[in-house]
Amino acid sequence: MNQTTVEFILLGLTSNRFLEVILFAILFAAFLLILHGNMAVITITLVDQHLHIPMYFFLRNFSLVEICFTSTFMPRTLYSLLTGAKTIFLSGCFLQLSLFFILGICTFFHVALMSFDRYMAICRPLHYATFMNNRFCLQLMLGCWVVSVVLVFSPLTIILHLPFCGPNVINHFCCDIAPLLQLSCTETDLIEKVMLLTSVLILPGTLSVTAFSYAYIIHTVTHIQSSASRKKAFSTCSSHLIVVAVLYSSSIFRYIRPSQRRGRDFDKVVSFLYYVITQLCNPYIYTLQSEQVKQALKDLVARCFEGSDDILKSRATKQVSAYG
Repeated sequence: MNQTTVEFILLGLTSNRFLEVILFAILFAAFLLILHGNMAVITITLVDQHLHIPMYFFLRNFSLVEICFTSTFMPRTLYSLLTGAKTIFLSGCFLQLSLFFILGICTFFHVALMSFDRYMAICRPLHYATFMNNRFCLQLMLGCWVVSVVLVFSPLTIILHLPFCGPNVINHFCCDIAPLLQLSCTETDLIEKVMLLTSVLILPGTLSVTAFSYAYIIHTVTHIQSSASRKKAFSTCSSHLIVVAVLYSSSIFRYIRPSQRRGRDFDKVVSFLYYVITQLCNPYIYTLQSEQVKQALKDLVARCFEGSDDILKSRATKQVSAYG
């Protein structure tokens, strides 16, 4: 069989047409909120000079990764829910899977980097300015992308050469590794071992950095004299940790297991938590609740309104001059 002509059928989240319409409305609203939240973060942190610090540099890049990650599957899923079209070619499926892996790995590296940045700022404030300089932050960011591509190169190469003999029905709403391996008509032990090794390197590895950073942050916060400052710091940490918990628990459940071929229907629900819920929460919890960002947003809106007023006044003056 010519692999380039192989078509898959994505079963999606449900086969009930009424539920598909409801899901379309919910996911469309979620997609808009994800785009709006992350675009707001990128815009505000670029425009406001006070936010040109390492913390918001990482958050801005994190938002860019979130937009790209969500855009790899959400438009296709929405189109399928709206039209009922469920087929996807192998090339499209492979592209979607490749972007999932690269951007997904980048997400975990970014979470680890952001937690490490907060550790340096709170627990090592005297060394923060010299250690977390612009050059080092840029190197860390580029390193995330390079390592992500390198780590997925071998698994993706093996997947690309797998033969698929049918039936080509994927029990998922997107092209994920487990349902795809179930359709292969050859042994997949090698790719499963490579995927397990890659997952073990990435998930527990980045989680240990994040856990270490937040453990020291919490330890430092407990020694803050001001109860108001301590309460505010704990509130911020707890919201971050909730997102981290959902992100890692769902991913570890999905990808760290002996065999990916033994997929479960429940996998779709877990994937939905990771693909949609965490992406929706991230910009609002990590960035938009920050007092600095809120103030920058107010200043930006105020400048926009002032600019509009100036334009209107200028037009009114010209009209008066013309009639005079």
